[in-house]
Amino acid sequence: MTGPVVFKDPPGGRKAVTVWSIGVAVYFVAVIFRTSLGVAGLEAADRFHVGASALSTFSLLQLLVYAGMQIPVGLLVDRLGTKKVLTLGAVLFTAGQIGFALSPSYGMALAARALLGCGDAMTFISVLRLGTRWFPARRGPLMAQLAGLVGMAGNLVSTLVLAPVLHGVGWVPAFAGSAVAGVVVLIPLVLFLKDHPEGHEPPASPGGGGGFVRRQIRDSWKEPGTRLGLWVHFTTQFPAMVFLLLWGMPFLVEDQGLARTTAAGLLTLVVVSNMCFGLLYGQLIGRRQSARIPLALGTVALTAVLWASVLAYPAPHAPMWLLATLCAVLGTCGPASMIGFDFARPANPAERQGTASGITNMGGFLASMTTLLAVGLLLDATGDDYRIAFSSVFAVQLLGLTQILRLRPAALTAERTRAPAGAPIRPASDAPSPTPA
Repeated sequence: MTGPVVFKDPPGGRKAVTVWSIGVAVYFVAVIFRTSLGVAGLEAADRFHVGASALSTFSLLQLLVYAGMQIPVGLLVDRLGTKKVLTLGAVLFTAGQIGFALSPSYGMALAARALLGCGDAMTFISVLRLGTRWFPARRGPLMAQLAGLVGMAGNLVSTLVLAPVLHGVGWVPAFAGSAVAGVVVLIPLVLFLKDHPEGHEPPASPGGGGGFVRRQIRDSWKEPGTRLGLWVHFTTQFPAMVFLLLWGMPFLVEDQGLARTTAAGLLTLVVVSNMCFGLLYGQLIGRRQSARIPLALGTVALTAVLWASVLAYPAPHAPMWLLATLCAVLGTCGPASMIGFDFARPANPAERQGTASGITNMGGFLASMTTLLAVGLLLDATGDDYRIAFSSVFAVQLLGLTQILRLRPAALTAERTRAPAGAPIRPASDAPSPTPA
């Protein structure tokens, strides 16, 4: 066996930014649709005549579909390329948003959210793939954080734009009107997006079928970096996701006694904080890979401390400064979750990046799904006691933390044996040709 073959980095540049921006715009709209229920939870409960646990089922089903699709989507991206998968995703999440707007019953609305979740699941992994195909490896952490930042901007649109439109014009016009954005981003996607720069085609994929699927999943999962990435994503992302996706608005209005406009302002603070910390985390990790674990663990610890402080504060309500601090700290959860991809990316060669990213991306959504359900069930069981319901956050964090500490030594040892800067490497015996990835 000869030595490893290191594939030449993509060049980056203006064209790379243009192509990447088209993909990110699709992800931006997907996040608007995904988080639209977060500002409409109370209205949805009234419209479909459901309680807390049934309301949580909307987001639970959406996340269940999203998480379940991650590995299949990763495999599709590796086999079919980014453009085809993104196009299918945009069609599905737009149809889901329209269906949710027009659904006359709880059951049909659930089906629409599932369709939306299926399309949404195809976006982020595709955008990560565009980043690795169009930009040098050293830019990987920053491009991933920037993609997450744009996604949070979509969350900001839900809070600042969709919420007042919903209250002003009503359910059907607000949700059906927002679906137009899906059509708008689909046009440049179909006309202009390309999977990779000319001359930087990925290595030829091995034969398809069940053997290919098993190999991709098995080889990705064997890498300690992939498993560590999943658990970092699992442990860091979900507190903010649960807060923004569904339970933040009811908690702030019903439990903390805030006006809707004030609560919306705090949700906006989470998003703005996320965008600011996303740039900071991306720069820090791009310069010092050793900062990944301290940043991830520090985010988990700080989030736990702030949640404990809010939930333990004497009745009736926590002070505004403490709620604002909690929301600012929740803004670090999204950037910290992106660190998971910075473990999975260098652990896998170019032709497994989609599959590895899909495995990693399952983590936070599995944790979010579990916590969303737990909060809804505990609220129903305790007569809307948010202090008990949100205590489930700590149990999920503890599970993830133990797995991070268990996998960290093996992942870092394996990483030190590879080329610096996360360059995609394949054993020469496995590579059909030294084609740039």
